[in-house]
Amino acid sequence: MRNEGSISILHVVFLTMTFIGLKNHVTIIPSILASAGRDGWASVLLGVLGTFVWTFLLVYVHKKTNQEPIKDWLKQRVGKVLTAIVLYVTALYLLLLAAFTMRETLLWVSTTFLRNTPFIVLLIVFTILIMFLAASGLQTIVIVNVFVLTGVVVLGFFVAFVNLQVKDYGLLRPFFEHGFQPVLTGAIYPSSGFVELLMLLFIQHKIQKRMRWYHFGLMLVILTGLTIGPLVGAITEFGPSEAAKQRYPAYEEWGLATIGRFIEHVDFFSIYQWLTGTFLRVGFILYVCAEILNVQDDKKQVWSKLAPPFFFICLALTLIRENDFIIINEKYFLISTFFFFIILSLFLTIIALTSRKSSTKGKDKNNKKSGEKQSNQVKTTQNT
Repeated sequence: MRNEGSISILHVVFLTMTFIGLKNHVTIIPSILASAGRDGWASVLLGVLGTFVWTFLLVYVHKKTNQEPIKDWLKQRVGKVLTAIVLYVTALYLLLLAAFTMRETLLWVSTTFLRNTPFIVLLIVFTILIMFLAASGLQTIVIVNVFVLTGVVVLGFFVAFVNLQVKDYGLLRPFFEHGFQPVLTGAIYPSSGFVELLMLLFIQHKIQKRMRWYHFGLMLVILTGLTIGPLVGAITEFGPSEAAKQRYPAYEEWGLATIGRFIEHVDFFSIYQWLTGTFLRVGFILYVCAEILNVQDDKKQVWSKLAPPFFFICLALTLIRENDFIIINEKYFLISTFFFFIILSLFLTIIALTSRKSSTKGKDKNNKKSGEKQSNQVKTTQNT
């Protein structure tokens, strides 16, 4: 049976465009440029090919769980203690993921258009708004996402086409000037966003139909476009060297957007794109945390159990100096995100494999017992 608040596959696709799209469209671009330079587009393609193979693990787990809640499925197979350890570790990491997104967004806000606003004020306001979204439920999140995403997509195409007048695609050559090693190194950054598709398993019981491999393939194709678009745009507009020096290349591209001689300074549209993306990304991640902790249906518990740790983690990250935070995020956290989701997916796959074998053995034993009972009944009837 499906919940009344179940969502469609189309809603899932739109949701991934927002909560993963923000990361791959904005925050990982500097890391790709620093690692692979002008060949960053090849890193994205390499990353999506590897991730596509990995998605078959998600499809397998999704099928074997029969769209049950992951927390219930794990409890039946590995017991309460191990399930609690896995779920609490996952929830803690997701809180860190949301906090890093919040810290980076507020860092951008405070360095661009709200320089004189105290950081603590921004953090309190954003935390309250995002907690309202997380506590409102999945159906509200996907409805808000549809309306917000429409404007984000329109503005994205707008800046892409308007800046065609300043793009020089010759800056993409020569290909692989430093060999294949930088491309391979840079592939981990887009992959760290692609592997966040695993979070969909934690809401699989809210989805109306079973997700197939081509659904994940469609999401990856869309996310690839969202990643390559601003990456190639930054290289062709600023050059690989200058783009690599910029902290927010996707934002700087808006500074070049002009229509004719009299319409310019339209970069305020990027504020809408980034803030709404953060709003939905962090809100969805916190909702997944509530789902893991089994408090998603109680708004008071969502506020009491998620808001304090999320706020204090964000507050702790603000104590880190800006340059140190950027290094930690690019050099360590993005890479750790990739390995965390890979390890978690392998764990779920192993549980699905072993549970299938154990269930098969159980069926064989039951069949043997029933066969013995039938033979004994036949013998007794023959004797009588």
